[in-house]
Amino acid sequence: MESQDHKPWHSLSVREVEEILSTSERGLSDEEAARRLEQYGKNDLRQKKPKSILKMLWEQVSDVMVLILIAAAVFSMVMQEWAEAVIILAVVALNAVIGIIQEKKAANALAALKSMSAPTARVLREGEESVVPASELVPGDYIYLEDGAIVPADIRIVADSNIKIQEAALTGESVPSEKDGPSILPEDAPLGDRVNMAYTSSVVMYGNAQGIVVGTGMNTEVGKIAGMLEEEDDLETPLKKKLNSVGKILSLVGLVVCVLVFVIGMLRGRQILPLVMTAISLAISIIPEGLPATATIIMALGVQRMAKKNALVRNLPAVETLGGATVICCDKTGTLTLNKMTVTHVAINGDFVEGNATDASESVQKYGDLCRDLVFGCALCNNASKDPDRPGETLGDPTEGALLFYADKFGDDYDQLKTQYPRLFEQPFDSVRKRMTTVHEIDGKIVAYTKGAVDEMLPLCTHVLTKEGVRAMTEEDRAQILALVQKMSAEALRLLGFAKRELAAVPDDEQADVEINMTFVGAVGMIDPPRNEVIGAVETCHTAGIQVIMITGDHKITATAIAKQLHIYQEGNIVITGQELDEMTDDELDAAVKKTTVFARVSPSDKMRIIRSLKRNGEIAAMTGDGVNDSPALKEADIGVAMGITGTDVAKDAADMILMDDNFTTIEYAVREGRRVYRNIQKVIQFLVAGNIAEILTLFLAVCFNWADPILAVHILLINLATDSLPAIALGVDPSDSNVMKTKPVKSGSLFADGLLFRIVLHGVFISIATLAAYWIGELYFGNHPEAMTMTFIVLAFSQLVHSLNQRSNYDSVFHKNKEHNFYLFGAMAVSAAIALAVLLIPPLQGFFKFVSLGWKEWLIAIGLSLFPLVAVEISKIFMRASRKRKSV
Repeated sequence: MESQDHKPWHSLSVREVEEILSTSERGLSDEEAARRLEQYGKNDLRQKKPKSILKMLWEQVSDVMVLILIAAAVFSMVMQEWAEAVIILAVVALNAVIGIIQEKKAANALAALKSMSAPTARVLREGEESVVPASELVPGDYIYLEDGAIVPADIRIVADSNIKIQEAALTGESVPSEKDGPSILPEDAPLGDRVNMAYTSSVVMYGNAQGIVVGTGMNTEVGKIAGMLEEEDDLETPLKKKLNSVGKILSLVGLVVCVLVFVIGMLRGRQILPLVMTAISLAISIIPEGLPATATIIMALGVQRMAKKNALVRNLPAVETLGGATVICCDKTGTLTLNKMTVTHVAINGDFVEGNATDASESVQKYGDLCRDLVFGCALCNNASKDPDRPGETLGDPTEGALLFYADKFGDDYDQLKTQYPRLFEQPFDSVRKRMTTVHEIDGKIVAYTKGAVDEMLPLCTHVLTKEGVRAMTEEDRAQILALVQKMSAEALRLLGFAKRELAAVPDDEQADVEINMTFVGAVGMIDPPRNEVIGAVETCHTAGIQVIMITGDHKITATAIAKQLHIYQEGNIVITGQELDEMTDDELDAAVKKTTVFARVSPSDKMRIIRSLKRNGEIAAMTGDGVNDSPALKEADIGVAMGITGTDVAKDAADMILMDDNFTTIEYAVREGRRVYRNIQKVIQFLVAGNIAEILTLFLAVCFNWADPILAVHILLINLATDSLPAIALGVDPSDSNVMKTKPVKSGSLFADGLLFRIVLHGVFISIATLAAYWIGELYFGNHPEAMTMTFIVLAFSQLVHSLNQRSNYDSVFHKNKEHNFYLFGAMAVSAAIALAVLLIPPLQGFFKFVSLGWKEWLIAIGLSLFPLVAVEISKIFMRASRKRKSV
């Protein structure tokens, strides 16, 4: 039976595997299979239990800011201040509902992984072949794999017939892996090099095989990935961390102020109940009630704008997080490249002499009819076909599919050639010969075309095709061919050579020696090419201070070549392989990751280590990917970005954002939009918290001066929710500055960085001065507390409305035309002013909020004081611009 301390399956012989799993070539008995099914469980992936509504509700209401509001509501009910209590509880309920709805959209990656399982499998039971549900496979089962099948479990291949398996979703390689079952590999062989293994969810593209099931369910490679996803808790995004930080800071400030108010009030002999009501007002003043909802609305609007640009955001905070990204980790296949093998270079005799391959698109014009035999070899010695349902796609081996499209460039349609020159004989490809040959009748002659590895074909070629015709091949010819082939291989091109031979007749024996005395025609080099538009996007990221890192399961040479073409790899950068990564400690990796721009031949766990290392370095890491192997890293990253077209369901469900056009340039727009959202949220915080500071200062200083409460809790709630929230939302859609992608990103930390805290306090002091002046004038000249309180409300509400204009820029004057107009802001100010005037002028509302009617003098004084913060901030900006100018000199 299976042991936990044996060597990895790929490093064991078939006999050792059979001994460990107590199985044989006859397979398991039905009784033994049933027993193992009970022991190991079904070949399914475990699903994580979703959060209950009650748990999500508890997480929403246990937030510090929410608890303060709930406490204030309880005090209000005790004091029978029902208006305050109802409004506060309504705010709490609204925020909780928004949070729960957002969380209900959480990713269900395990369900997607489960859906990838094959429905049935061909196994040997009791020495006879039978078909069983894939979920009932157990370790030790002998299983058959055939062309087109989805591998239903992890399998140690016993015997195979030219089998090729597409493992891109697990390894990141776009070319199917050729398997060699009998081989025994080193224990540390990377996943992509395990040629004697087949893994769950991969697809058999060619050939067939027989193997032993060595892992099912959560014990498969896909199961390990599912386990990583299951273990990862929902991470707090940078924005959530920063908003929580805002809440804690404000709560601490408010607690200190509340204690001071109580102490000062008691020393001045004030009654307990009025002090309690003042404390409630202070508690409400501390919390920017509209901030969570406003931030959510701002991000939701950003989501809508991004959706129009093919960036589908699944989690709202991802908008802001991407804007703050300092590193973008990209999977190569399908993300930076087309995920489609393409013939890019061709080498014919003249090229071998010159030592340089010809661009594929220019080869036909350069060599004309000399390309004819090469094109015929590409099209006829080929088992792939064009997909009738998907124009531009092929069925079969992607390498052979690339050859078909090269033939199109010559003007020869594959279907027409196949009909005109039908296949008369074939010697199929095998891993020993590394060649394939087909025979056709062309222009009355029997011609054999052979394709395969150049170094295997050259010894069998006696002639070479040149511009002057066919001539005998010399040693110099061989040296020139090998030199150019090696040069092309160093550029990460996958090479195939072509040769032909005229036969006297069609062979009638499958073992006929056709591949001798051949004429070497030429070679083609192909690669999964980079997307042309990616270079500009990468350059823009560099300008924006964002490092781009390629993380791929592909080979080091291929990955480095692509990275150089895309300007990801530059002078001074380093490349690290998965094997080198395994030998590094976390400290060594943390030091190396700062200069590494390419990680090649990595596993899913390696990607997790890289992301965690970047985060330890204080980076905000975005990760793009499309395969199953990318999904743990997509979830671990601050923001995961999946491909919408080529991406697997698992990757999409694990990601925060999906690129619907699979275009890396869409990330550039998303970053730009994310930065706009981040900066607009900063504007909102500056606007709302400055108002809260003004409210706290007004109440605190009123107690210090032993004044009656200049404003009530219900007034503060009205200002924060009714008159502040609309301008705050309008600031959230403020157009971005033209230089938004020319500055470095703001790393994870406090939202109060970059002088924000200073500006908040300064602006809050300006508003507080105007508000206290209104109350003082009301009490001093009009001698009426209700009138003074009404004037205080007017100044506090309208000064904040006018102050919203100051938030559009921290340096430029509100009268400076440095950016587009924000008509939403003007509209929001008008609506908010209308709400404030309604409660001030309509008698029923006026009485409910304990306001009184004012004369024209009181109104004139209140409006004049409301303009004071605007003027004061404008003056402060003059000094800020002068200071910035001195620093830049």
